[in-house]
Amino acid sequence: MARPTALPAVAVTAVSLVLTLAVVVMWLGTAMPWPVALVVGLGIDGGWLATLAYERRLAAQGDHSTAVTVVGWSFGLVATGVLVAHALTVEADTGAWLAVAWLPLAAKALWLVHGMWERTALTPSALGAIRGIQQDARDTAAVARARLRADAATEETRLTAVTAAGARVARVQARTAATLAGAWSTLEDARQGEGTGRALTSVTTPVTPGVTPGVTPRWELPVWGPVEPVSTLALESASALTDAQLDVLVEEIRDSRTPPLSYREMATRFRTAGHAASEVRLRAAWKRVAA
Repeated sequence: MARPTALPAVAVTAVSLVLTLAVVVMWLGTAMPWPVALVVGLGIDGGWLATLAYERRLAAQGDHSTAVTVVGWSFGLVATGVLVAHALTVEADTGAWLAVAWLPLAAKALWLVHGMWERTALTPSALGAIRGIQQDARDTAAVARARLRADAATEETRLTAVTAAGARVARVQARTAATLAGAWSTLEDARQGEGTGRALTSVTTPVTPGVTPGVTPRWELPVWGPVEPVSTLALESASALTDAQLDVLVEEIRDSRTPPLSYREMATRFRTAGHAASEVRLRAAWKRVAA
C-alpha cells in the first residue's frame, strides 16, 4: 500500500543526505579540519533525519505536530542553502550544482505526498466493496438503458401497427363511401327517369290496394336524406281499443258479407280500415264473436 510513494521518497532522501554531506565536507574542508566539516554535515543530515523520523511516528499514530514540521522544513532549507551557496562559489559546473540543490526540498515534498497517501489509503476489503458498489451501479444503469430501449421499440411497433390499422380502416371507409355514392347516384338517376314510374305502375297497379279506378298512382323511389324519427310519446298517444269496442268492430266486419268473412279476411279488412290491435287480442275477439 505504501510502496508507490515511499520508495521514491526514500531514494531522494538518501541522495540528498549523501550530497549534502559530501558538499559540506568538500566545501568547508578547505577552511577547517575535515572532521569538523564532517560533524557539521552529519549534524545537518542528522537533524533532517530526526525530524523526519518523528513526523513519521506521529503520522503512524494519526497525529501531527506543527513545530516538528517547521523544524524539519528548516533543516531542509538549510541543506538546500548549503548546496546553493556551494554551487555559487565554485568556479566550474555551477549549473550542475544548482540543478541538484533542490533535492532536500524535493525529499521533504515526497514525504509529504507519502503522508497524504497514507491518510487516504484504504484496505483491500474496502476497495473491493467500492468496486462492487460501482459495478452494481454500472449494471443497474445498463439494465435501465436496455429497458428504455426495449420500451421505446415496443411503443414504436405499437404505433406503427395502430397507424397501419387506421390507414386500412380509412381506405375501407373511402371505398365504401365511393360505392354508396355510386349506388345512390344510380338510384337517383332511376328515380328521376320518366319511364321508371310508368314501369313500376304498370307492374304493381293490379296488386295496389285502395287505388281508385281510373287513377294512376305515382310511384316514387326512396330519397336518401334525414329522417325524423317518430317519438315514443306519439306512438303511445293513440288510444287502444277496449275489448268491447274490439268485439263490436270484429262483428261488424265479419257480418258485412254473407256468408260471414273468414278470420284472415276479417283481419285484413280490420287493419286496412286503420284499426290497430295485437294478433292475440284480435283472435280472442274473433273467438268471442264467432262463439
